[in-house]
Amino acid sequence: MDTVPGKTTENPENSHVSEQELRDAMVQCLIDMGALRTSRAVAAFRTIPRHLAAPGTDMAKAYDVESALITKTDPTGVDISSVSAPRIQALQIEQADIQHGMTVLEIGSGGVNAAYLGEMVGDRGRVVTVDIDPDVTARARDFLKTTGHRNVTVITGDGGSGALDFSPFDRIVVTVQAADIPSSWVHQLTEGGRLVVPLRMRGMTRSVAFVRDGQRLVSDGFELCGLVPMQGAGENRMRVVVLHDVEGEEIGLRLDDHPEPDAKTLAQALSMPRTAEWSGVTLAGDESNEHLDLWLTTALDNLPLMAAQPAARERGLVASASPLGVPTLVEGGSFAYRTVRRTDDPDRFELGAYGHGPEGQKVAERLVEEIRTWNREHRGDRAHIDVYPADTPDDQLPRNARVIDRPHSRTTITWP
Repeated sequence: MDTVPGKTTENPENSHVSEQELRDAMVQCLIDMGALRTSRAVAAFRTIPRHLAAPGTDMAKAYDVESALITKTDPTGVDISSVSAPRIQALQIEQADIQHGMTVLEIGSGGVNAAYLGEMVGDRGRVVTVDIDPDVTARARDFLKTTGHRNVTVITGDGGSGALDFSPFDRIVVTVQAADIPSSWVHQLTEGGRLVVPLRMRGMTRSVAFVRDGQRLVSDGFELCGLVPMQGAGENRMRVVVLHDVEGEEIGLRLDDHPEPDAKTLAQALSMPRTAEWSGVTLAGDESNEHLDLWLTTALDNLPLMAAQPAARERGLVASASPLGVPTLVEGGSFAYRTVRRTDDPDRFELGAYGHGPEGQKVAERLVEEIRTWNREHRGDRAHIDVYPADTPDDQLPRNARVIDRPHSRTTITWP
């Protein structure tokens, strides 16, 4: 592929740092954190001038491994298009196991990821990238023209339909959050091919690597991630029920097919003194709770996510504040959410739950019970995720599975 000569960033703080030095530093960071592992992927990330996809963005930020480059928002201010952070792009590309000469479909364009894929499949391979937004595809075409990637075809259309005219695909990489798996993605994937998709399951998104096995998709690993939601026919956004609406310290529940809560009663519960229940289960300071949270949403029926502004935590309204949300068990007019507290060991934190409402203590105890179950029976385990066609009978699904029904698919979560 053709490349663009390196330049020097105009940021005064980095006035002597060239584009290539920024790319090399980004790549080394991705290698150190384990996001980049294969030589072909490393070479691609060293080559592509990703900063050109978002003109006006500080060049150093463009190569920050955790920074997404937002390229479009909707009228309400919600991000609807972005160039994903390098770490997310790297983990998805490694999950996809891209090989030279493959035919790859990308759902959700931005140009940069398609260029990475184009580098990896080489001149004998082909990349097709699809996006519903003509502004996005126009920017992608301009970027790919600049970088000289002639093996990438850009299509404006609903990614939920795939790209039948160019199928079958050895790999499909979805770069937008999806709540459902359209049958077109399965049918356009070769047998044994890999689909990598940020799949939202009961509010929790994981980038899952699936392998096609007939009409079923079988998971081959997943990673925690966050991406902008899909648009078009497959759009299925979560809904927020507000419990506290003071400007700057809003608190709400993010619903993903969860039962409709009594918002007024839960708002009243939030104003009541909270109770606490502690589990005796601890996490190291650098230990992720992603597998615990996936267990909780598997085991508990009504577990939306509570999102809160930092100011709400500073005022003591809640103990945890996360834009993505904290698992929160709702039972009637009471609720309890996962939290932690420091222990005598400065590197370990104890898991617990804070409860609000008339039955807050009882609900907190129920949440903590499942934290202990995870620690006793599943700590160290990873969930297994399969996707079946929507018309699959219950008796053909795995036993003891959490089943998530969508218009086109039935996703199952099971544990060893």
